[in-house]
Amino acid sequence: MTDTLSRSAQILRDLIRCPSVTPVEGGALDYLQAHLSKLGFTVERVTFSGESTPDVENLYARLGTHAPHICFAGHTDVVPVGNEADWQFGPFSGDVKDGVMYGRGAVDMKGGIACFIGAVENFLNLNGTPKGSISFLITGDEEGPGINGTDKLLKWATDKGEVWDACIVGEPSNPNAIGDAIKNGRRGSLSGKITVKGIQGHAAYPHLADNPVRGMTDLITALLQEQFDEGTDQFQPSNLEVTSVDVGNIATNVIPAQATAIFNIRFNDIWNGDTIKTEILNRLDAGAKTEMTRHNKDDAVNYELQWLGRVSPVFLTKDDRLINTLTCAVASVTGQTPELSTGGGTSDARFIKDYCPVVEFGLVGQTMHQVDERTALSDLDTLTDIYSKFLDDYFSKI
Repeated sequence: MTDTLSRSAQILRDLIRCPSVTPVEGGALDYLQAHLSKLGFTVERVTFSGESTPDVENLYARLGTHAPHICFAGHTDVVPVGNEADWQFGPFSGDVKDGVMYGRGAVDMKGGIACFIGAVENFLNLNGTPKGSISFLITGDEEGPGINGTDKLLKWATDKGEVWDACIVGEPSNPNAIGDAIKNGRRGSLSGKITVKGIQGHAAYPHLADNPVRGMTDLITALLQEQFDEGTDQFQPSNLEVTSVDVGNIATNVIPAQATAIFNIRFNDIWNGDTIKTEILNRLDAGAKTEMTRHNKDDAVNYELQWLGRVSPVFLTKDDRLINTLTCAVASVTGQTPELSTGGGTSDARFIKDYCPVVEFGLVGQTMHQVDERTALSDLDTLTDIYSKFLDDYFSKI
């Protein structure tokens, strides 16, 4: 089977066989270090730590010393496999059937890393050492807390004097086929936890209690009832989803003492972290006073709001050289002009955008995080060709 696989497919198979479930390195960075070193890259491994978070190993590799400096960013950590018995093939086997490779991380995002290495090999074989520089910025913390990975690695590299002109993140950006979309921005993201304090009591004597579920209902209604905005030219409408509601109560005849709810909002460029927080607080304060379901209660809902994690800011990349060069490379290889998209979730591009222009372009993401995560071998070849064309064109303009 090895002889029938393309170079990128061979690399992906080897990476899939490294069981790097976040935050475990699993041999994936060892593999990249050895491989990139043979290509002439200077490779450094850095481990970062943080309070109440696992230690995370990261890798930074660079070839060349001059500008322009192209960075390829990504992650080797993967999400858990779930029930391994549900997989058609072993999740860390890299098995191939009918032209499709199976395994955890096949598209998210060891496939992107494999294709970029394949493209770099192609470039070096044809052109030799680039006139500029190529680097890899690889973390083991993208699927984890996102604290001891790319964010700290960027700061570490910057302190060493690293400067990048552009970056491609190899996340699976294409919804249906390679060439559908380049992600040139992302909505912001903010999560919070609401706790409503009530008075526990017997369900048959509600006048002696204060059911926090009623108060929580009023607050959730206030958050969801009105649309936050209608979207902008580059971004979808902001959207808030309640992702968990819990009272921790297994008794059917007891009014609980408190209720909690967790929510996440994806917001567009109408808002920033401060203004979206203010809007949410205003809605909660208004909902606390509605008495929509808390009948005969004179006081407002007794609630607390805790912001969870950091705000991921909204951003939009407008760098013409990066976007146009990649767009032309996609069109040259696929015959399709990709749309510029800002949809979907967050990625480590949210950190990189503070250091250089960044876009995301990778494999088709339909099976990411699923059982039987997989990618077509033909897609690996196509993506490698696009990355190769991008490198050729970008460095030819020096």
